[in-house]
Amino acid sequence: MITIKRLKLIHKIEFKFILIVFFVTLKSFCLSQDSIFLKVHFLYGSKPISKYKQTEHKWFGGIHGGHVGIEGDSNQILSFELNGKFHVFDNKKIKFSNFKIQSCNDFYEIFGGDVDSVKKAIVYIPVTIQQKQRYDSIVASYLLQTPYDYAFFGMRCSSASYEVLGQLNILKKLSYQKTIKKIFYPKKFRKILFKLAKENHWKIVIKNGSKRRKWEMD
Repeated sequence: MITIKRLKLIHKIEFKFILIVFFVTLKSFCLSQDSIFLKVHFLYGSKPISKYKQTEHKWFGGIHGGHVGIEGDSNQILSFELNGKFHVFDNKKIKFSNFKIQSCNDFYEIFGGDVDSVKKAIVYIPVTIQQKQRYDSIVASYLLQTPYDYAFFGMRCSSASYEVLGQLNILKKLSYQKTIKKIFYPKKFRKILFKLAKENHWKIVIKNGSKRRKWEMD
């Protein structure tokens, strides 16, 4: 026969068990939220080595070129590109530019290279739920209407990617003019992000490219 005292003990044990399950579940939930990442993709600039000049393509920007994009969801990279006439100076009224979502293959093959033969780096940036929601909102808005022109002395892929991360308070937010001056081409942006990744212990994955080309160095 179970006494009242024993019954209370059983209820007490059951309550503790429920609390343990609750906190374990809560911790797992929090950890899953901490595992949200934005991945910044860098395609390094390059040019064919002399031996392969006849078979390898020249790339836009050459050794100091390359490309930058931000992956928010799996295989969906936000990319800022030229769309129309190339402006030397930015034009606020006529914008030859657009943001687009690309697959990883399309992103890395933008200059005609092969996704498996290009030199690339990916920086994994952990973000909060609020930052991810804000990022999704920016993407939706920028896909609908491009906020600025694409120009040599203006916004390009690296400065545009910096501007997006600045809105999320991942990077220091800069004015338009300071952004285009400080982040003039991908290597400038990569240097800032690599330094920040080292300080915050963010994951960086680097893959070397084909030996048929001379690749930009960090």
